[in-house]
Amino acid sequence: MNTNKKLGDFILLGLEKAVDGYVSFEDFATNYYKYLYGYPRLVKKSALSKALKRLRENGLIDFIDDEKLAFKLTDSGRDQVIWASIRNEQQKWDGRWRLVIFDIPEKRRQARDLLRSKLKQWGFVHWQKSVWASKKNCTKPMRDFINQVGIKDWVKVIESDNVG
Repeated sequence: MNTNKKLGDFILLGLEKAVDGYVSFEDFATNYYKYLYGYPRLVKKSALSKALKRLRENGLIDFIDDEKLAFKLTDSGRDQVIWASIRNEQQKWDGRWRLVIFDIPEKRRQARDLLRSKLKQWGFVHWQKSVWASKKNCTKPMRDFINQVGIKDWVKVIESDNVG
């Protein structure tokens, strides 16, 4: 994976874990370990600045205080965090399937289409009309996404080792 992409994912994941929902540039650069445990020392501040600029240009973060250089995730950034956490899942398969089952009403067609699109993008397999499956350990990010989109009343995420 490209180093710039890794740094961008690192920043997005750190922002998602930020208690107040935002982080100052200086704090993130010097105290990165507060946001993400287990990551090596961050690269130079100049590389961090470039990554932040790229994330802002792509609409994934937004500055909330230009003087202090405090930034936060946008809705697109939150979506990218979910994708990054699913994509970075490189563990051996734990034998559990993650099933997404939905029955979203016609009046919420746009949300239904968005869910289908994201499931395809995230590598889910289409089993039946409204049933999708994945071997990736993504139950929490999926539930977060479903809550964010506001479709939890019509979507179930099931984790099981007994599918057949």
